[in-house]
Amino acid sequence: MQWTSRQPFVPPALLDRLDRVRLRRAALRYAAHGWDVTPGAYLAGRRFDCGRPGCTITGCHPALDSWAESATGDPIRIAAWWRRQAHTVLLPTGVGFDVLEVPASLGRRMTCLGPVADTSAGRWMFLVRPGRALRPELEHRLDVIRHGLGSWIPAPPNRMLDGSIRWTVPPEQVEWRLPDADRVQELLVAAARPSSRPIIPRQVSTSRRAA
Repeated sequence: MQWTSRQPFVPPALLDRLDRVRLRRAALRYAAHGWDVTPGAYLAGRRFDCGRPGCTITGCHPALDSWAESATGDPIRIAAWWRRQAHTVLLPTGVGFDVLEVPASLGRRMTCLGPVADTSAGRWMFLVRPGRALRPELEHRLDVIRHGLGSWIPAPPNRMLDGSIRWTVPPEQVEWRLPDADRVQELLVAAARPSSRPIIPRQVSTSRRAA
């Protein structure tokens, strides 16, 4: 028997369909647990394409102009969004939960109390109960971002230009419970004390992008 390391050829149309199914299932799973979703631009080569004429944004971004108002947990609408395109799954923040985004060097030193996702770009995202501003010790750091109202995050299992997003602590592991934001920020402050000069993040929240 002759062994080969060559990967079998998979037609692009089949790959696209598999991506759509995988992302649609993830969106429906989030919605089933009370997390609204909205479609993002789909990855097309080395850029993200939202399909809107004249859009010049090449990075990950919402596919709808009124993405915040259109976010939903309705399975019928979600299935329709992912019927033809492998949209990225975006989770709007500020209502169901906020997200504290930190560098991996800080995230790895944390005690994880709730769902946590990480990116190939070296960012960790802690999902927490909404409504709490950053503590002064964190507010001045350029590498710590709070995603609240008007922002969003790409959720696993999306693929970004530099790799996939994955769950470090899956929601199922904590029974979809969200930790208190003050407690998580307290742990972040403690973990950050011995850290060196902060690193400017590659991706900032939508509110800071617009500033």
